[in-house]
Amino acid sequence: MLVRDVMHSPVITISTGATLEEANALMWEQGIRHLPVVEGGRIVGIITDRDVRLATSELSPMPFTPQARVEEVMTTPVLTADPLDPVEEAARVMRDRKIGCLPVVDGRELVGIITGIDLLDALVALTGARLPSGRVEVRLPDRPGKLAKLAAFFAERGVNIHSLLTYPDEPGWVRNVLRVGSLETRKLADELRAAGFEVLWPPEKPWSR
Repeated sequence: MLVRDVMHSPVITISTGATLEEANALMWEQGIRHLPVVEGGRIVGIITDRDVRLATSELSPMPFTPQARVEEVMTTPVLTADPLDPVEEAARVMRDRKIGCLPVVDGRELVGIITGIDLLDALVALTGARLPSGRVEVRLPDRPGKLAKLAAFFAERGVNIHSLLTYPDEPGWVRNVLRVGSLETRKLADELRAAGFEVLWPPEKPWSR
């Protein structure tokens, strides 16, 4: 999944010469929290609802008036994403830099914006959580052929794998979260255990032993 698949477009923007009052009103009207700031058709900064609140707060050491210009408060330079960036790379940048959005730029043109909510939507899509499906989690040794063996287990039973996410566990092990085309996940889990797999979800019932 790429950034272009989840970004919002077209983008609501504001100019450097607009006031903080105007920026705040625009964000309220549009139900958004981030406004890219443009000048001459190019993005030069970004301002958020939090920036406006902090800048105009009486608790600020040097509070701005609501008539102060956006360019006095905006964050610049701006971190951006490319439409063809993998969505997980955008998520990594936002997490590492502790920011809530990334404007998306194609060359010099602002073509979209991606936010934390968009990343949550991407996670839901990647996991297949909206499909009628069951969830199975299996821990495998991190060795060639182990994942293929797990896929073969489901293929032999005519169960489709809608999605598969993997992430490292302790050294030498990998956790695999599968969304499968069956709601009989406890039955599948019992069969997986009988075939020698370590199943983490659904958990084994104490009375099933």
